[in-house]
Amino acid sequence: MEIGFAELEVAPPSVVKQAAQDVALALKQTPEYQLLESAAAALNADVEAQQAIEAYRAKQQALQMMLQLNAVSPEDRLELNRLYQAFALRKSVQEYAMAEAAFRALCQAAGDYLSNRIGFDFAATASSGCC
Repeated sequence: MEIGFAELEVAPPSVVKQAAQDVALALKQTPEYQLLESAAAALNADVEAQQAIEAYRAKQQALQMMLQLNAVSPEDRLELNRLYQAFALRKSVQEYAMAEAAFRALCQAAGDYLSNRIGFDFAATASSGCC
């Protein structure tokens, strides 16, 4: 049973802020977060991955107008795809994507848990979710 806005008990901003900080600290201490942090560091340290994404972005920017008009040549589309794959297939990129997905799932589960505990759809009131 969901509670309407009129039935909500309002806590002082300091209590809400402390509760949010407590949740954030708890999330930071999870294995999912630790894995995300190490995967992000590995991705940032992967020079070849950084060069690959920069090459992809440069090509994408050069084709921006043509992409918007859906007028990119098949050759340019293949090149853009090849550049993206050179980035996406890097081990550091794949490990980061898996770590991010695991942490996102944890955040969604935490949001669901909060919603159930407070009787209010937490995710519906957040702009883009909890993470």
